[in-house]
Amino acid sequence: MPDKIPTPGSPVRGSKTGKPIMALFDLLGRSWALGVIWQLSNGPKTFRDLQSACEGVSPTVLNRRLKELKASAIVAHDGNGYHLTDTGKALFSLLQPFGPWAIDWAKTLEERDTLPDA
Repeated sequence: MPDKIPTPGSPVRGSKTGKPIMALFDLLGRSWALGVIWQLSNGPKTFRDLQSACEGVSPTVLNRRLKELKASAIVAHDGNGYHLTDTGKALFSLLQPFGPWAIDWAKTLEERDTLPDA
């Protein structure tokens, strides 16, 4: 049975009452949800372009994620392909700072791993 699309007010992973933040975390925690949002932040993409940008995500998973993100008003589809809605753009503006942070984090781990043991 397919997973239900996380919706505030309905039970979701981590919340029997479906608190809005828990519904969002359930949605974003699904495989490739964040990757799709990140890739669409650069502008519209066709299904094939999005699949390629997501490094080979299976068509089944990508279809499922797009369906969930469209139902959640984060992604829409028009003649130019899939794109972030205004809600999706607002969400990405909150996620975007994770990009530079992740690069710094990777450098920190790399530096730590190259230091001799004390």
